[in-house]
Amino acid sequence: MHAFRTHTCAGLTKDDVGETVRLSGWVHRIRDHGGILFIDLRDHYGMTQVLCDPDSPVFAQMEKVRAEWCIRIDGTVKARDAELVNPKIPTGEIEVFVRDMEVLGAADELPLMVFGDQEYPEETRLKYRFLDLRREQMQKNMILRSNVVRSIRNRMWEKGFHEFQTPIITASSPEGARDFIVPSRLHPGKVYALPQAPQQFKQLLMVSGFDKYFQIAPCFRDEDPRADRSPTDFYQLDMEMSFVSQQDVFNTIQPVVGGLFEEFGGGRKVDADWPLISYKDAALKYGTDKPDLRNPIEMQDVSGHFKGSGFAIFASLLEKEGTEIRAIPAPTGGSRKFCDRMNKFAQEQGLPGMGYIFWRDQGDGLEAAGPLAKNIGPERTEAIRQQLGLGVGDAAFFLGGKASDFEAVAGRARTVIGEELGLIDEDRFAFAWIVDFPMYERDDDGKLDFSHNPFSMPQGGMEALEGKPEDVLGYQYDLACNGYELISGAIRNHRPEIMFKAFELAGYGKDEVEKRFGGMVKAFRYGAPPHGGCAAGIDRIVMLLADEANIREVILFPMNQRAEDLMMGAPSEPVAGQLMELGLRVVPKD
Repeated sequence: MHAFRTHTCAGLTKDDVGETVRLSGWVHRIRDHGGILFIDLRDHYGMTQVLCDPDSPVFAQMEKVRAEWCIRIDGTVKARDAELVNPKIPTGEIEVFVRDMEVLGAADELPLMVFGDQEYPEETRLKYRFLDLRREQMQKNMILRSNVVRSIRNRMWEKGFHEFQTPIITASSPEGARDFIVPSRLHPGKVYALPQAPQQFKQLLMVSGFDKYFQIAPCFRDEDPRADRSPTDFYQLDMEMSFVSQQDVFNTIQPVVGGLFEEFGGGRKVDADWPLISYKDAALKYGTDKPDLRNPIEMQDVSGHFKGSGFAIFASLLEKEGTEIRAIPAPTGGSRKFCDRMNKFAQEQGLPGMGYIFWRDQGDGLEAAGPLAKNIGPERTEAIRQQLGLGVGDAAFFLGGKASDFEAVAGRARTVIGEELGLIDEDRFAFAWIVDFPMYERDDDGKLDFSHNPFSMPQGGMEALEGKPEDVLGYQYDLACNGYELISGAIRNHRPEIMFKAFELAGYGKDEVEKRFGGMVKAFRYGAPPHGGCAAGIDRIVMLLADEANIREVILFPMNQRAEDLMMGAPSEPVAGQLMELGLRVVPKD
């Protein structure tokens, strides 16, 4: 007999009745029924009920076991009485009478229970992650993740891609986030960086003549944490192709991602139509570049209805350059109570509030109600209603000023309205390609910088870079799904002269570009093919498939919100010998 098990805890059926078997696993739950002990024994595969009474030679030992002890039992398979059969588990027709047992690993008092669905503070869960991962839902999430990665690999190989591994220790690169720096022992005063993405290397692979590359790539970014983003590292499906257009990339990756959601989405609908939405239109209609298209609400510019109107706040705003009035339709939201609640929401987001109009039936016809309706009059109100396609029982909310000042709040308000009014189809995955991103943006100080991937080809090439930088669009694209960004990519800038000009506009001189990206610039001088690709966030994909709201629920050993590993004690203080070897010293903050 095997030292630890003849079967897994999901492997026994009625066909095994009468057999002598050996099982190993964890004590999931103990029930004492008047001198008869029933124990649910759990392993990775499932659960088997074992029982022990005073007739068993090891009854006294079994009385001592506690939850989460790891034990081995030998026993005889018995059929359960018909009324005690548990159809919810594969082993529900049998139980095992224990004749021998061995404690393989006793457990201290538990800081969190594996049995049940109790909620525990995240700090406790992450500190004792090895216990947290024993819980049923966490096991399901991690197996889902493993199966998704396997499926990705199979799908990419089937499409003719080859998997290559790129370096983990490399040079610093401006990818839009802070680098994790690695000091060099052999080159005092110099540093390596952990890659924010395999960006330069995958482009170099195309220059090297490899036509289709992919990798399940670890990426490292020193970012502020969010519910849908890890603060230190994450994994992505990284891919690149030569001699392709933007549409070629879409045609290649769409069946891969769509297929994943069909395979692992639990029967939820996966939209076949993935519309292309410009960044400008996404901002206008949805207030975000990662719209949730399950929400049917589309915002509209209604500035014309408020110019010279009796509502002085909006009328005077529109006299200033670069301002607009935007409406958020709210089908079925036509009650004063709901409108007041949304107005309060806007105030909680830091805005003065949101104007609103709602329409009701007064018996003798449609009536527009609310402060705005009274100020602008029935003709303008009716024109707004018709533009928005609203009717009795509906409402509209209004925000005004420069779009950059209110757009993000408008986007969040659209989401809240859709959720509260039950407009969102929860049983669906809705995708959209966001395209035509601006190449550049100005910060609060007016400094021009890249707004997206700096290695993207500008639409129009060199000629476009001779005009106003803010008007330059890139061959850059994101894939949004249910309000999350799943993919980001671009057609790459493979011409050195265009690259130098693009970086020059962002404040990087030719010498600095040569210094920081010398390998890639040099390669582009030796017959670089047109190429492009993208990267899909695996953690985020699994989070959506698992129907989780927090990305840490689908990562084995995540950091907490402060980028700390509570289980392993990272980050830790370096010892004096390490600092001396690297020629470093720690300067205390004032």
